[in-house]
Amino acid sequence: MRRKRTSLPRLLALRRSWARAEKRVVFTNGVFDILHPGHVDLLARARAFGDILILGLNEDVSVRMLGKGPDRPINPFKDRAAVLEGLAAVDWIVGFREKTPEALIRRLRPDVLVKGADYSPSQVAGVHYAGRVALLPLKKGYSTTKLVERLRRVRPVR
Repeated sequence: MRRKRTSLPRLLALRRSWARAEKRVVFTNGVFDILHPGHVDLLARARAFGDILILGLNEDVSVRMLGKGPDRPINPFKDRAAVLEGLAAVDWIVGFREKTPEALIRRLRPDVLVKGADYSPSQVAGVHYAGRVALLPLKKGYSTTKLVERLRRVRPVR
């Protein structure tokens, strides 16, 4: 399996070549702290919007800015990226340290920006820098935050 993680400069060079080849580039992002079927489903449906799926992955400092809890992320960036590299739907992974991927999206200018329908269009970072935005319904019953809460009730984190 080829390594899917890359740097922004390399991704920008690839983006230019994809534009010349008329490849449709899709971008989505998230924490993906504990990978579950909802994540896999969303990524597969996102990939169907184009030829190449770029995943913006929150680095650990970025996750802490989101206020998900003092012990998040549970899995460090390198581990989350390694798991996501194994998914066929994901072509490239790029990390970001900011609270949102807006600067990344502004530079990449994806043809399609995909987020879960738990966001409204006004909440989607980088919405003005994409050709179009697709808000996809989430697979019911899956949430990393709820899973972590359930695990804490079973065995409190110390």
